[in-house]
Amino acid sequence: MTDHVRRWRKSSYSGNTGSSECVEVAALEPVVGVRDSKAPGAGHLRVSREAFAELLGRLR
Repeated sequence: MTDHVRRWRKSSYSGNTGSSECVEVAALEPVVGVRDSKAPGAGHLRVSREAFAELLGRLR
C-alpha cells in the first residue's frame, strides 16, 4: 500500500496554519506509522501498537 492510499492523520490540536510542529500517524497493519507532517516524503517510523500505546500513555 502506498502512502497516498494510507490514511495519515494528525491531531486536531495541531491546527492548519502550516507552522505547527506535529506528526502524523497511520494504521499500517500490524504496526503504527509515524511521520513528520512537514516532510511526509522523508519516510516514516514503524512502531508496534504496544509501543505506540505506551508512548501515548506516557504523554497523557
